[in-house]
Amino acid sequence: MPTQKEQMKKYWKRNIRTVLILLSVWFLVSFGFGIILAEPLNAIRIGGYKLGFWFAQQGSIFTFVVLIFVYVYRMNKLDEEFDVNEK
Repeated sequence: MPTQKEQMKKYWKRNIRTVLILLSVWFLVSFGFGIILAEPLNAIRIGGYKLGFWFAQQGSIFTFVVLIFVYVYRMNKLDEEFDVNEK
């Protein structure tokens, strides 16, 4: 049976992994789609706006808000799994 210290190490490793994945998604959407790939994406229009412009102005913000909810969901599951959840 793993010790509590080993369990907490596993918990934090998975926590940091989750954070890094979510930050990578946000970076891809905000920097990648909003800046680097803006010109190719501008060929596509949504609601009359160029897609590259949309990602730069609103898409990265919407993505960030969705990622907050994803983080809360994932952390609640992780807390339950390692029995560190708030009761």
